[in-house]
Amino acid sequence: MSLTYKDAGVDKEAGYKQVELIKGMIKKTHIPGVMSDIGGFAGLFQLDMTKFKEPVLVSGTDGVGTKLKIAFMMDKHDTIGEDCVAMCVNDILCQGAKPLFFLDYIATGRLVPETMAKIVEGVSNGCIKAGCALIGGETAEMPGFYQDNEYDVAGFAVGAVDKSRIIDSSTIEEGDYLIGLPSSGIHSNGYSLVRKIVFDKEGMEVNTFVPELGTTIGEELLRPTRIYTNPVYDLVENFDIKGLSHITGGGFFENIPRMLPEGLTAKLDIQVIDTPVIFNLLQRWGNIETKEMYSTFNMGVGMVLVVSEEEYPKVRKALEDKGEKHYPLGRIIKGNEGVIL
Repeated sequence: MSLTYKDAGVDKEAGYKQVELIKGMIKKTHIPGVMSDIGGFAGLFQLDMTKFKEPVLVSGTDGVGTKLKIAFMMDKHDTIGEDCVAMCVNDILCQGAKPLFFLDYIATGRLVPETMAKIVEGVSNGCIKAGCALIGGETAEMPGFYQDNEYDVAGFAVGAVDKSRIIDSSTIEEGDYLIGLPSSGIHSNGYSLVRKIVFDKEGMEVNTFVPELGTTIGEELLRPTRIYTNPVYDLVENFDIKGLSHITGGGFFENIPRMLPEGLTAKLDIQVIDTPVIFNLLQRWGNIETKEMYSTFNMGVGMVLVVSEEEYPKVRKALEDKGEKHYPLGRIIKGNEGVIL
């Protein structure tokens, strides 16, 4: 008997159907500069040379981690792509770059066009929020490698910044101020610990209603990662932002020191943070020490800015004028501790 690729577990027809389902979603993300449509071997984007005198391309790649497990458990796949976009574009924002375009990679055991379309729907929504274009991607059907109902998602973002406007943190000095921008929840880090606490220790199901949260634990854990293009890029264009730190895995203690020159420390007042209830619950359920919480999670702050004493009131007013909640986190002091809470 003659064998086909489908006999081996790869359904090309399902792939064709997926392409038809996602065409409109991709089109919605297109911005000036997009030169290609879905179906080619590569995505094309023309850089606007009138905007940048000495353009520097800034790139970032990331995935969603074990947060995907929550999507599998809930059979809800329309937000996980937004997480992937957020994790990539928030990183390149930290160098002062404007996100331009994004590509995704989805690998699965069995291609279900409707599920893949839901994932791309999330990617598309994320790109729209980030102001960048989805110009390509890849869906790999890998039977025998992934379970039929599981997949992995990764992404790649490219942005641009003028060479003279790169945020490299070199001008940060003692006395500068730190401003925190709120997170939308856990974002996409720490989920191995979250799952151990919630499902192993507490024995919850994803549809368990948690009164303190006002929703099910699954809905809370699947809340999308915030995308910071708005308001951060407006601030970068209009003020002297000395440093930016995306608070991801490693929390405050790993990420904030990454933007600090040697010999400087961030002294933070964590009392000003309106910490989402989920973090308090996780700490209580898991009997986790406070330092461990701030070493693992964002604790309600997804992006931290450093500005001078002169710029500080101007930046805060700009945020207030936009209705953007923010926290006066503290100041830069001399020292090698990295972060002091």
